[in-house]
Amino acid sequence: MTRHKIRFPAGDPHQLDQDEAYFYVTEPSGEHVKVRFHDYDAIYRRPGLYEQLFYDRLKCCSPEKVVRILHHATTMAGAPFSELRVLDFGAGNGMVGEALQKKGVARIVGLDISKTARDAAQRDRPGVYDEYYALDLTRLTREARDELLDWRFNGLVSVAALGFGDIPVAAFREAFNLIEDGGWIAFNIKETFLDNRDTSGFSVFIKNLILTDHLDIHHMERYRHRLSIDGRPLYYFGLAGVKNSAIPDSLA
Repeated sequence: MTRHKIRFPAGDPHQLDQDEAYFYVTEPSGEHVKVRFHDYDAIYRRPGLYEQLFYDRLKCCSPEKVVRILHHATTMAGAPFSELRVLDFGAGNGMVGEALQKKGVARIVGLDISKTARDAAQRDRPGVYDEYYALDLTRLTREARDELLDWRFNGLVSVAALGFGDIPVAAFREAFNLIEDGGWIAFNIKETFLDNRDTSGFSVFIKNLILTDHLDIHHMERYRHRLSIDGRPLYYFGLAGVKNSAIPDSLA
């Protein structure tokens, strides 16, 4: 896979929020291009850049970690992991799908709002997904929603995709509600989103979700998601649980 020349900026990275961090990548022409960490389309268009940046340089472990948390929770509950039909929400270029495939999940369907992400997954990891949809869940047609329901998903996984404006609350709620009652839900969130001092929309939504009966948490674990560009650890919570009922629009 292509190796890229990556350079982190000088200065104090503490001044930037996690979703404002950026780096420079050197193009074959010699041009130095500034790319934000959350400008996923720009990253996915360059084969291997996502893996090199987040997994080689910054030691991200979340795809494997969240899948292991889900596997542990289902095993402890006596639920056959291999019988899961999983919607990989915010699937990106397929690293979570690949981790699910290695664990023997029966069906894996990717979904991301970005067509560039879908193209990258099909380019870099052909055969991982049974299907991959590039859709905005906040603007689903009846036909698209019926097609998704036809998969009869009993598992939802979303990794490193929630809480920074990349996926709105309404989209996550729609993804959650596509899963059959009794199905398994697994995702990760930055640890500060569970802090009472965080009153952002997604933080409030997640805290309310955990406190309601819509989701029964089976396993919750704090772990090091990855390093920041100055080497500090960034901690997330990984959660796995069972969906009891649909989330109403009123939950916010």
